[in-house]
Amino acid sequence: MNFFQDRISIFKKRDLLFLESYKESEEVYTFLFQKEKDLTWKAGQYGLFTITNKKIKNSTKPFTIASTPKENEVRLTMRIGDNPSDFKKEMLELKQGMKVRMSGPVGNFYLKDNSPTLLVAGGIGITPFRAILKQIEAEGNEVGKQVQLLYMDSKMSFIFKDELDRIANNSSISVSYLNSRNDLYQEMDHFINLNKNNGRYFIAGSKSMVDSISTHMQNQNVSKKEIKKDAFFGY
Repeated sequence: MNFFQDRISIFKKRDLLFLESYKESEEVYTFLFQKEKDLTWKAGQYGLFTITNKKIKNSTKPFTIASTPKENEVRLTMRIGDNPSDFKKEMLELKQGMKVRMSGPVGNFYLKDNSPTLLVAGGIGITPFRAILKQIEAEGNEVGKQVQLLYMDSKMSFIFKDELDRIANNSSISVSYLNSRNDLYQEMDHFINLNKNNGRYFIAGSKSMVDSISTHMQNQNVSKKEIKKDAFFGY
């Protein structure tokens, strides 16, 4: 989706009915909303979500949609620590039947072809890749795709692990769970050496992590235009 399409899409607003929420791990929560029939997006895109039931400061925040349209739900998964923002406090206060407003979807963080693809996730940055891998699974076209996911989490909580393992066991997709930056670089360099600029590279996680890994890839002669970045900010 290009810049002009994003600008058009961002003006599409709709209220989403809250269904339920649950804990994925100690500080990670998933929130499920009802998907309207005409709502669609590409796996990996995000929306702008607004708290509407209460007036708060900074009531609108961007979040990746962690589900695919075929799952018939809008899934938001986020880290909520001990001192959450007003936005996240209100997310925790949502009751069944309440609504949040969504604008979008927007962004170009999605697969466009069958090139060998490396996905690098740091912590909660796994959310767009859950959607991307679920989309590949739903389309039934895993064969012929070479997709490798490197999932780094220093806390080793690895949310969505059961789903990711099942997808990897039934397709040409491979998943590696890592808790060391050195191991991550070793795996990345192996993929880069095999594929160079014939590959596509996606990075999602904290801004510092995304920037450092992008720099490392470019130092390994990966073209900047082959690298897609999704930097998550804490709020």
